[in-house]
Amino acid sequence: MFSRLVEFSLTQRLLVAAFTLLLIGTGISSFRDLPIDAFPDVSSTQVKLIMKAPGMTPEEVEARIVTPIELEMLGIPNQRVMRSISKYAIADITLDFQEGTDIYWARQQVAERLNNAQRELPASASGGLAPITTPLGEMFMFSVGGDNISLEERRTLLA
Repeated sequence: MFSRLVEFSLTQRLLVAAFTLLLIGTGISSFRDLPIDAFPDVSSTQVKLIMKAPGMTPEEVEARIVTPIELEMLGIPNQRVMRSISKYAIADITLDFQEGTDIYWARQQVAERLNNAQRELPASASGGLAPITTPLGEMFMFSVGGDNISLEERRTLLA
């Protein structure tokens, strides 16, 4: 079988050369049209809520802010996962949606339900939707440096 292929290639040189050039041209054309991203974003649609509650402990934030908001967010179509983190004076609620969900539609749904939940939140609570980000976009590296800055001053700048 292989010997017949070699024999055909040697007897039909012009046809093999034309086919090779066609294959090279198709490859170059495909390479030009190929979208290349150094870090392709393969994450699902994600909406984040960040609420501030000055003076509240994590337990108070969980009970008085996170729970009412989470109850209001239940039942949003295409919602896959809802998770939250309660810290001192901060509530971070993340809603993941199914792949292919439009980010603007998801943010609209969350914003409407957040407005409904605002009535049940303490008056000191403030915040809302975080800017559009993805888990990949949350990775950020930086350094604090300078010629005349001590390690203590660098640590103070970061705090």
